[in-house]
Amino acid sequence: MEELFTTDFWTRIYENAIEWAVNDLPGMLILFVVTFLAFRMARFLLSRLKRIILKRTQRLDKNAAEESEKRINTLIGISRGAANISIWIIFFMVFLNKLGLNIAPLLASAGILGLAIGFGAQELVRDFISGFFMLLENQIRAGDVAIINGTAGLVEAIELRTTTLRDFSGVVHIFQNGKINSLSNMTKEWSAIVVEIGVAYKEDADVVMAIMKEVAEELEKDEEFGHKIKEEIEIFGIDKFLDSAVLFKARIKTFPIEQWGVAREYRRRIKRVFDERNIEIPFPHTTVYWGQEVNPLQVDVNKSAAEETSVAK
Repeated sequence: MEELFTTDFWTRIYENAIEWAVNDLPGMLILFVVTFLAFRMARFLLSRLKRIILKRTQRLDKNAAEESEKRINTLIGISRGAANISIWIIFFMVFLNKLGLNIAPLLASAGILGLAIGFGAQELVRDFISGFFMLLENQIRAGDVAIINGTAGLVEAIELRTTTLRDFSGVVHIFQNGKINSLSNMTKEWSAIVVEIGVAYKEDADVVMAIMKEVAEELEKDEEFGHKIKEEIEIFGIDKFLDSAVLFKARIKTFPIEQWGVAREYRRRIKRVFDERNIEIPFPHTTVYWGQEVNPLQVDVNKSAAEETSVAK
């Protein structure tokens, strides 16, 4: 404590500070400037690379260009994160060296520690490997609608370790890439809607299929929905005989993520045309006969499971 009040102590502190400012401070400042420029340069180069690739994809058709843009955005995001981590690692290594610390033993210790962590973090390594192959094989991209382990939603982010999914209710689901057992991409290259329409047994099947085709052709010519449809409707005909209806099945191919809007509009128009032409869309009902009597008792079953009975005599 007595040394704090001596002139020699403060003289040594002053001389050491001057020596550090002359010898080490410029190197520190240069290190910070170079690190800052490295971050800016990495960001500029990746942005420039993204623009060049996107410019080339403009030569493709609209659907292919959108698919390529999703993949490019995902890969550029991963590359930006990897570049930032690399720059920070180099910065800390040089910074510690400037402080006079010998980083060689530190690197050797880090290698041994990394090996030990590798054995203990097999699950983490599995996540990274699975994420790498998901990106390499272009299984899903940010912006796709996918079903992961039974959960459907919009893919918001794909990292090497996790994949983030937001469902229709807005709930965010985060999956470890190594634990993704089932993956279904609903919007890759093209999508489709499968329409099942039930009509009464008394209706003419050929007339019903002609109406379905007619409505689809009108939808393809519509200014709002026509550009969303990729191919003409495929009418497969009668698919099933149900208790009170004949089931017709058809499919319309659309561009990615457009299938749900097209399906709702198609069903709305089908309902309107069926009503105009008196095509019956049956509802579930049960007919009960009393003995030899011809008069039936019909029970209408609605969604609330309430039953209404009427007996005509």
